[in-house]
Amino acid sequence: MPVIDPNTPVVILCGGQGTRIREVSERLPKAMVDIGGRPVLWHIMKLYSHYGYRRFILCLGYKSWEIKQFFLDYRAHLSDFTLSLAEGDHTPRFHNDAADENWEITFAETGLDAGTGARLRRIRHYIDTPQFMLTYGDGVADVDIDQLAKAHADGGRIGTVTGVHPTSKFGEMHVGDDVVSEFNEKPTQVTGWVSGGYFMFERSFLDDYLDDEEDLFLEHEPLGRLARDGQLTVNRHEGFWAAMDTYKDYQLLNERWSGGNAPWKVWKEEGPRW
Repeated sequence: MPVIDPNTPVVILCGGQGTRIREVSERLPKAMVDIGGRPVLWHIMKLYSHYGYRRFILCLGYKSWEIKQFFLDYRAHLSDFTLSLAEGDHTPRFHNDAADENWEITFAETGLDAGTGARLRRIRHYIDTPQFMLTYGDGVADVDIDQLAKAHADGGRIGTVTGVHPTSKFGEMHVGDDVVSEFNEKPTQVTGWVSGGYFMFERSFLDDYLDDEEDLFLEHEPLGRLARDGQLTVNRHEGFWAAMDTYKDYQLLNERWSGGNAPWKVWKEEGPRW
């Protein structure tokens, strides 16, 4: 396995509005939609932290203050404290370390309507290492980040993308001639691979494949050209992966968490759960 460099930054794209999940995201950026009372963004950061990565760069957009405020108030959210309003400066006296995380977070305003590629381009001056991680702020998975780093090192290419098997949201049918031999109502994994996010890139990607156009989307020309150039490795992930795209996704992920069946929770629980 590759040696973990805790200084390798993890860039998280969390500027989206979540238009398909308005029931819970109308007043929040999509990355702040909660699973078990904590933002999906927090779950993603805990996964990377479990593997030793501690530096995060958040590409902010829609209602960015909600994300900033959550982390500014992080200790008050999680810890017991006593607050005296009688005198002094009303500074809370905290009684435990429940909120301590070995995290350094850079909050970068990358525009309200910028494409994903434009957001990434705009934080390039914060990337001070030869490589960096990148993912979206709305997908949870039990991706082995050590394996991702190994796949990137072994591939020797500019970029590595984690490939996942998508889950069908429709009834799957097995058909022979004109007769349906089997019908599965519940979502099942379908064959083939799609991008699950959880990328790793060489820093050169930022200058050689991205530009300053407002509507530049990472998933269009940049990754397409990287693939055409033979510079994109796939890290095959056969485990759990899910995106928080719809209200049904929100319900299912919260049911998994409350039922103790959250495969993406690879870290040890510390402190009280809320």
